[in-house]
Amino acid sequence: MKFRMKVLAATSAMAFVAAMGLGMAPAAKADDIKVGIILGFTGPIESLTPGMAASAELAMKEVSDSGKLLGGKMMVPVRADSTCVDSAAATAAAERLITSDGVVAIMGADCSGVTTSIANNTAVPNGVVMVSPSATSPALSTIEDKGFFFRTAPSDARQGQVLADVLQSRGITNVAVTYTNNDYGKGLADSFIAAFKASGGTVEMNAAHEDGKGDYSAEVGALAASGSAHLVVLGYLDQGGKGIIQTSLDTGAFDAFILADGMIGQSLIDAIGEGLNGAIGTLPGSESEGAKMFLEVATAGGVDGDGPFRGESYDAAALIALAIQAGGSADRSSIQANMLAVANAPGEQILPGELGKALQILADGGEVDYQGATNVELIGPGEAAGSYKELEVMDGAFKTIKVH
Repeated sequence: MKFRMKVLAATSAMAFVAAMGLGMAPAAKADDIKVGIILGFTGPIESLTPGMAASAELAMKEVSDSGKLLGGKMMVPVRADSTCVDSAAATAAAERLITSDGVVAIMGADCSGVTTSIANNTAVPNGVVMVSPSATSPALSTIEDKGFFFRTAPSDARQGQVLADVLQSRGITNVAVTYTNNDYGKGLADSFIAAFKASGGTVEMNAAHEDGKGDYSAEVGALAASGSAHLVVLGYLDQGGKGIIQTSLDTGAFDAFILADGMIGQSLIDAIGEGLNGAIGTLPGSESEGAKMFLEVATAGGVDGDGPFRGESYDAAALIALAIQAGGSADRSSIQANMLAVANAPGEQILPGELGKALQILADGGEVDYQGATNVELIGPGEAAGSYKELEVMDGAFKTIKVH
């Protein structure tokens, strides 16, 4: 009996630790409003997603603590792992959120390929709104989403142009390009190369790389043979992109790197070291009043808000909450019907930390124009207009040079 009790106690303790590690909320009450958070907690961007999830949950806590959501209902996050790369696993995880957990909307997913799969196979058929904070493939602009897919990060159709403009401004006219072999990598590579060539630049070589390999010497050797001194790496910071850069430095093939959003994060600098100093890149974001307020709100809430896609994650969750309040219901179709109204003018502008104020305005029959951390404006089919930071690695950190 004593042994059995110890086993049960140990099992319960492990379950509790596992739940806390995944950020799972306490058991929801019947009238709580559950919202899914599906991000790649494992996989090639796993160093980024804890901060993204925490930022989204910060917005949900702010909403719940206000006591003003539909007369005092709680907004409860339910996490699931998209893996970022395994579309079947991501779709199955989303299916569980929608059917078993009964979420009314989804904050996520993250990587473009799994986001597309979840939208096409699960969310849209079930009439569930998705708001991705980081899926940037241009192809997502034309999926048959029936108005249920939104994103707070802008499309890579714009990032490609911004990155090309950054290189032009720095006098870089000749590059080799490698990209992760998926929807995100190919879409961004196509966008960048078209813009770079249009501005007079030359792409000596353009080649995909696979994630998950232990050796990238063949890929790097081929890229180096192109003769370019600058390597554009459009991949993932915890996977193939990191491997390409490390191999380039180890072999002396390249020492000048150009990065995009999937490569931006402190874990890359920690892994590569001084060899990354001088690298330049682009990342959705701004230096706006809302961005500064988000950092203050995040710090006060015990969250590190200074990282990729964290403001976008806070904004994605906030938009879901405001759409619920605007429609006076957590019904899935009502959320979809009110997303654009709360994201755009007319209405009183709302910044981070002002979600309780926004909920009250909506409860009183007023209108809000949510600006949030990222100057939210949803254009076209739920697209974010967005702005980009131009970054450079200096003294072991990504520093903002300017905002485009």
